[in-house]
Formats: sequence, C-alpha cells, structure tokens
Amino acid sequence: MFKRKIYDKLLEWKQESDGKTALMIEGARRVGKSTVVEEFAKNEYESYILIDFSIASKATIDLFNDISNLNFFFLQLQLQYEVDLYERKSVIIFDEVQRCPLARQAIKHLVKDHRYDYIETGSLISIRKNVKNIVIPSEERKVSMYPMDYEEFLWAIGDSTSYNIIKQFYEMSKPVGEQTNRKLLRNFRLYMLVGGMPQAVQEYINTNNFKMVDAVKRDILNLYEEDFKKIDPTGRISLLFDSIPAQLNKNASRYQVGSVLSKNTRADDILTLIAEMADSKTVLISYHANDPNVGMAANKDLTKFKMFICDTGLFTTLMFKDRDFTENEIYQKLLSDKLSANLGYLYENVIAQILAANGNELFYHTFPSTTSRHNYEIDFLIARKNKICPIEVKSSGFKTHASMDHFFEKYSSRILWKYLVYTKDFAKDQDVICLPMYMVPFL
Repeated sequence: MFKRKIYDKLLEWKQESDGKTALMIEGARRVGKSTVVEEFAKNEYESYILIDFSIASKATIDLFNDISNLNFFFLQLQLQYEVDLYERKSVIIFDEVQRCPLARQAIKHLVKDHRYDYIETGSLISIRKNVKNIVIPSEERKVSMYPMDYEEFLWAIGDSTSYNIIKQFYEMSKPVGEQTNRKLLRNFRLYMLVGGMPQAVQEYINTNNFKMVDAVKRDILNLYEEDFKKIDPTGRISLLFDSIPAQLNKNASRYQVGSVLSKNTRADDILTLIAEMADSKTVLISYHANDPNVGMAANKDLTKFKMFICDTGLFTTLMFKDRDFTENEIYQKLLSDKLSANLGYLYENVIAQILAANGNELFYHTFPSTTSRHNYEIDFLIARKNKICPIEVKSSGFKTHASMDHFFEKYSSRILWKYLVYTKDFAKDQDVICLPMYMVPFL
C-alpha cells in the first residue's frame, strides 16, 4: 500500500474520539479510501469487519432494517463475516455506505452503544435521493480524501528527500539553482501526467509506460461517467464534466453553462447539478469572490464559477478522451517542457488541486480593465491571517503580471503577499513572489 497522509488523521481521530464519533471519509471513487481504511484497521485494532455495500449480501443489508437489539445485530455480523469482535478493540467499516442509507442512519445508535469504533467511506454521499428518508447522524466526523498529492507521489516513486529540500528552500526564500529547478520541474510534470490516482501511479511504477497509465485513467473516467448517469439519467452532469477542459481553454471569466446545456435550463437546476458534481468530489469548484477580502465564502457568486478536475492526471486524459492515446500530444509536450501557452490551463488545474487538497476553498476574481475591453483576472485567492493572497498562474517563465498589479492598486490594504506561480526558479520581482509550481504546496 502507498503511504498516505490521511493515515495520520485516522490515528488522530481514534485517539481523540475514543469511540464517541464515527469517522466519515468522503472522496471521489478510486482515490484509495477503502485501501487505507482497511490497512488502518489491520494495524490499529485487534479485529475488524469490513462491510462493502457494493457487494454485501441481502442478509447483511437486511440487518439494518431493525437494530433495536444490538446484541443480536452484532452476533449476526460476527457469524456472517466469521470475525470475532472485541469491545473497544475492534472496528466496523461501512464501505460505500451511500449504497445503504439505513446503515448510515444506524451510526447514531451504534456510536452511542460504544462497543466498537466505526469508519464510513463513500462517494456522492450528499446526493439528496440517498439521504432524503433518513436521519443524518450528528455523531459523524467528516474528512475529505483527495488523490495522492505531490509528496505522496514522490514517496510512491521512491523519492523521500526532494520534497523536504524544496520546503527548506521555500522557507529560506532562496532559488534552488537552474539545474536543480529543471530536475524538480521535470518530476512535477511527471506528476501532472500520471496524476494521483493510486491505480494510475501503480501502473506507472509497474510498466513505465504512459499508454498503459492512460488506459487506467480512461477506465476511471468511464466509471465516473457511469456514476453520473445513475444520479442524472438526463446526461447533463456528464456533459458538464466532459466539457471542463474546453471551458478552461476558452479563458473565459466563468464556466459558460449555456454553451453546454440547453439555454432553457433553469438556474435552480444548474445550481443543483453543480452541487451534485461537487458532492461527488470528482470536480473542484472555484467561485467568483465578488468582494475579495477575508470571509470570501460569504460573498461568493454561486452563478459565476470555474470547474477543475480533482486530479490533473485525469484531466490530461479527459482532454483527449475521444481520441486514441497515440494522438495525445500532451504527454510528449508536457514531459519535454514544450507545452504551448494555449495549454497552460493544465497548470491552472494542478494548482487548484494542490490548494484544495491543502484545505483551501477555491476563489477567483475578475474586474474590468480601464484601458481595454478585456477583464483582469486573479486566478486564485487564498486567505492568510486577516489578509488575502492573490495567485496568478503562468504556464511559462514570463514575469509579467498586469492583473496582479491592477488588483494591488484596488485592494492594497487587504493583501498580505502576492504570488506569481510559473515554471522558473524562485525569484522576487519587486514585491511579487515568483514561485516554481512545485513550491505551491507550502503556501
């Protein structure tokens, strides 16, 4: 199993909660939820039962119709799974719990009973049709799981030193040197191509073949499409998802839903579809901050947003999903650092992925230019202390930052630091901090 940071969060929950809450791990399909939870159960408990509701027997599912007699309930579970449970030393895992709403509802009573610990995993958890007839337990502690981040990817490919060295250079605000920067950027571009889905990473390690890796990612994308059809048989969510690369390529100030769906689609329906996509964790939503200041969530525009894919490796495959792999020029160009400027939104997607995985809500801001018909745009805004930090992403080494400069003129009193993220070494351009892509995790 790959080393995953969420394991430490599981340990923290076990020690702090002591059975007073269940842990709910939410995340997109195939990010490794089931694997890490089962490994945790093996290592940290004397015994465990894993109920995978995607394959659970009818007899198991029927147990949750009546849990009034918990002694009988636990006896049946032990008999069906042939596992002995030990009070306060065993854990029961509800895997893919969204498939059995009554099991999720039962958490309230199971936690109160306090005999065992409980961990739930699931995708599309908040879809209303899955929970509309049940009582959502307040005894859940929720944690999101994302695809493997850059440090986890480096661990997987046998590099346990680079990340810590990068962090030291970042903390010293020093460049790493031209030759080292090229090497680090090459590794980072490899991460962008392979992505952080454990199956894709394992395929890369096993075969060192991008075509084989791409095939794994196409399988995952097809799985997502099947899930979308289950929650939206009209196919609208699938259309919105598949159009994300094209929408980002337009360099527009928002996702133009009207160019994907019928113009007669009601605004409320659009908001519902977007909410369902966000719940699936397969996409990341960046909302327009109407008033760029601390507390941006309070003034975000729900009708003005951009969408990114949860994993940039999947993004590179989705861009050419309708073509054969041999036509996918992205792999060759990105790996050789010959990515053209009009494909720079790949970098924007990976920055969104990094910021979200580090616990940042995603916001951006646009404002009109006083000298042309074009708008200025700040790609990302993050809050630090009682200030904001604008981030502008460049797919090249250029250090021009007109949007940043004009943004600073308007909101200088609100700004802590200004970041230009690009493909060159660490530098400072007056008061703008120019960061190589691989340093973004430390913001």
